Amino acid sequence: MEQALQRLLSDSALTAFRLNGQYLSATERLARPAGLTAAWWQVLGAVLAEPLPVAGVARALGTTRQSVQRIADLLVERGLATYEPNPAHRRAKLVTPTAAGREAIARITPEYTEFAARLADELGGEAEFAEVLAAQERLTAALEALERREAAGEEDVETAIGHGG
Repeated sequence: MEQALQRLLSDSALTAFRLNGQYLSATERLARPAGLTAAWWQVLGAVLAEPLPVAGVARALGTTRQSVQRIADLLVERGLATYEPNPAHRRAKLVTPTAAGREAIARITPEYTEFAARLADELGGEAEFAEVLAAQERLTAALEALERREAAGEEDVETAIGHGG
């Protein structure tokens, strides 16, 4: 049983790494004609609906604040985003796309929409695509729950009182 679970975890992680690489490759191809990189697109996409501080973007993307800061600085330098005052925190400015940033994203949208349709077809349709997403979201939620417990020290407490796994 333990070996089977270890194998499932390893295969799941390797699949996620491969999937990440495949998504990055596809997004690089889609973003290039708009003058963006996949990373720039990710950061701009995270702030399209509402401005966020760099730390908020990092949380949304599951990456480090430092890597988002570097990309946000480049986007601001190239006129694709700005730093706006944050009423909730004086020092943590909000990353906001400029008109040029929104136009760059808009240039990607037609190809992105077509790619999404092709991928859905390859998966067997929109319902199957939604099932894949639901499974990914369940896995992400489970990993986040484990991280929260570990950070709170719950694993150690449960083990100490004999209720751990």
